[in-house]
Amino acid sequence: MGLIKEFKEFALKGNVIDMAVGVIIGGAFSSIVTSLTDNFINPLIGLITGGAQKDENGVIQTVAGTFEVNGVTFNYGAFISTVINFLIIALILFLVLKGINTASKKAAELAAKKLKKQQEEEAPAAPAEPSEEVKLLTEIKDLLAESKK
Repeated sequence: MGLIKEFKEFALKGNVIDMAVGVIIGGAFSSIVTSLTDNFINPLIGLITGGAQKDENGVIQTVAGTFEVNGVTFNYGAFISTVINFLIIALILFLVLKGINTASKKAAELAAKKLKKQQEEEAPAAPAEPSEEVKLLTEIKDLLAESKK
């Protein structure tokens, strides 16, 4: 029974839910980046490396970066595409995390300022200046103490 309770607490924590949302969004973003590289970057690589061919209808077909040695085809264009996918996703994640860290830092600074201001407001006020009567009586007391010496 304790194991089920612990799992329920773990699964319902905000961090796990946030992570699940991040994984889903990351998967969707990955497919967008894959489409970008497959449909735009690979054809550019094919044109640059000479891997563009026209089919019988005159439509340009790109074979992005391949070469053959002894009947073995090496598809370096697909590797370049995968590296570009990774770099784009890594850059976006870096920018998102940098934004989150900056926002967290500013939030912490604002919280510290608010706490400091609150502590200053709660600090006890300086004691009030003694009245003229109290000053006069203190002076008389001091004179009497000197005359007894």
